[in-house]
Amino acid sequence: MIRDMWTIITKDLKEIIFNRGTARSGLLSIAVILGLIGVYLPLQGGEEWLTNPVSMLAWAWLPVFLVVSVVTDAIAGERERHTLETLLASRLTDRAILLGKIGAAVLYGWGLAMAGVLLGAVTVNIVHPAGGVQFYPLGSFLGVVVFSLLTAVLMSSIGVFVSLHAPTARVAYQRMSLVMLALFLTPTILVQVLPKTDVTAVGAFLDGLNLRMVAGVGGAVLVVADIVLIALALARFQRTRLILD
Repeated sequence: MIRDMWTIITKDLKEIIFNRGTARSGLLSIAVILGLIGVYLPLQGGEEWLTNPVSMLAWAWLPVFLVVSVVTDAIAGERERHTLETLLASRLTDRAILLGKIGAAVLYGWGLAMAGVLLGAVTVNIVHPAGGVQFYPLGSFLGVVVFSLLTAVLMSSIGVFVSLHAPTARVAYQRMSLVMLALFLTPTILVQVLPKTDVTAVGAFLDGLNLRMVAGVGGAVLVVADIVLIALALARFQRTRLILD
């Protein structure tokens, strides 16, 4: 099954990178992304870019933005272009097709995030040489690697599940946008609605938490969520049902 999954992954990555046959446009978009997160932002942050926890948190969320535009095309785009029937008529198993599409989105989003992280470190070292190689604190770097991967898997799984139920890629993207808005706006709305005393109490509680424990619990929650969503998507992804749809 690994070989079949890789077949789907390479197929989707070629379509993503070369932008449905337009290599210049696809490569240009990647260059812009890497230029922004790997050069421009580190230049603005300077040496603090490698040590500031805020930038570390930003990297963990980066795959969310990169994956959404890709994964919504996974099934709905194939259906819209009338290539889904051909794919489902192949010898590839349902599991290999679905996991391959999730894997392609994850590799794209997570891969660009990691490339941006490493390029950012190179940029800081070139512009701000300090007599030795500067790099992110090991714990922060490993946290970014793990959490960005788990986040990419989470959003890819949600995106594929949404794409399964959407007639077109545009509809899938709109639905995923609503999911992202809910994720980002909910904390902001709660801060505005809750009394200031409650917000202060929550802030004090968060300040007193053990970051390693929080990271461990958060990672475990993401792993469970990823497994559940992939299982739901596998249960829903049945070629007979998709052909009828």
